[in-house]
Amino acid sequence: MAAVFACLAGEARAGLEVGASVRVITPDRLLPVSGGMGEPKPAREKRGELTARAMVFRKQGVTVGVVALDLLGFPSALGDRVRARVGRIPAHNILIGSTHTHSAPDCYAFPDGKGGHTGDLEYMRLVVDRAAEALNEALERLQPATIKIAVGEAIGKIAYNYYAPDLYDRRMGVIQALDAKGKPIATLVNYAIHPEVLGNDIGIMSPDLVGPLCDELEARQGGIALFMNSAQGGMVTADNRDLAQPKDPQRGYWNDARSWEECLRIGRLMASEAGRIIKDAPVQSDPSLVAESINVRFPVESPAMWAVIEHSPLDYPHNGDHSVNARINLVNLGDAQLITIPGEALPNIGFYLKRKMRGRHNFLLGLTNEAFGYIMTKVDFKSFPRYDYISRTSLGEMTGEILIEQSLSLVNRAPAPDR
Repeated sequence: MAAVFACLAGEARAGLEVGASVRVITPDRLLPVSGGMGEPKPAREKRGELTARAMVFRKQGVTVGVVALDLLGFPSALGDRVRARVGRIPAHNILIGSTHTHSAPDCYAFPDGKGGHTGDLEYMRLVVDRAAEALNEALERLQPATIKIAVGEAIGKIAYNYYAPDLYDRRMGVIQALDAKGKPIATLVNYAIHPEVLGNDIGIMSPDLVGPLCDELEARQGGIALFMNSAQGGMVTADNRDLAQPKDPQRGYWNDARSWEECLRIGRLMASEAGRIIKDAPVQSDPSLVAESINVRFPVESPAMWAVIEHSPLDYPHNGDHSVNARINLVNLGDAQLITIPGEALPNIGFYLKRKMRGRHNFLLGLTNEAFGYIMTKVDFKSFPRYDYISRTSLGEMTGEILIEQSLSLVNRAPAPDR
């Protein structure tokens, strides 16, 4: 009888297990907040809490951890420190992404041109510790789970492309893990948007719209909410335009509302749409879990980006031939396929990758495992005056081509998702 029960228990645990956890990473004292390369701006107050949100999946010896950090970006030099503190998940299966809020402290430690840098190393140590704590607690909370997965158009005034208003991906992907009673353990939302309603120049430290999104989703659905950005580069941003106040009618620019109230409006709307999209999705009771990854070499042509890599005190790993490596992950979860992007891919790259991926539902996790600036195709690189800034803060002309080629080689060699 004991042998029979042990066998049954083993079979029960052979299915998918999911755990989730949250840690606050708001610094005890207000630090300057970063909106990109350049000097961070002082913060006088905070709205909401910056968090590290972790979700762990396990099935039949495969374990994958996903972490969402309310930061502008989180380089692999720090991500590897997190991975070293989580021994029960293979380091290459830990996916660490940034929400890309422009109202959090700098975790790149950008060189300031005066022999110093713009980061706070003690704060970075806190983030590393809290992210590892969240992952380890999510592991402790693993429990048998089923999942629901859906992708649909998010409706409402949420996002737009600042450079060309209609050129953005309206699709929102949602993954929801359910416990044995059918209650949500965690809900992951994947959508392309810059969380920069506030920006870094109005004196507020904040997760921006991502905080209200997660708060509202947890209040409506239960469990823990995570947001992972997508291909939001160049420049898919929050639609906080005041359409009654044009700034440049000829070029299609408007004044915008940079307020916490607007963060609440957009975040809560996104939560509502996520709930609507996932509501009627079928439950996948025995989903597969597959994890693959590759290291990809990217040449660095940008002097500004190379200066960060060479002179940041974080000791960014780099190669002697003016190149860097970044890990690209592929995860099959049930009928979904997920691929990570080590930066901010432009929307056309996102559309193309999703079209070539093999899942019924395809997800792109941007700014994950690394945050190497903008990722453009060679035909976009330095092609328009509007693209001058994003070209300067891209690794180089071939970054997008390499990303596409290597991502699709991973897609084609990995097993197909469930159908």
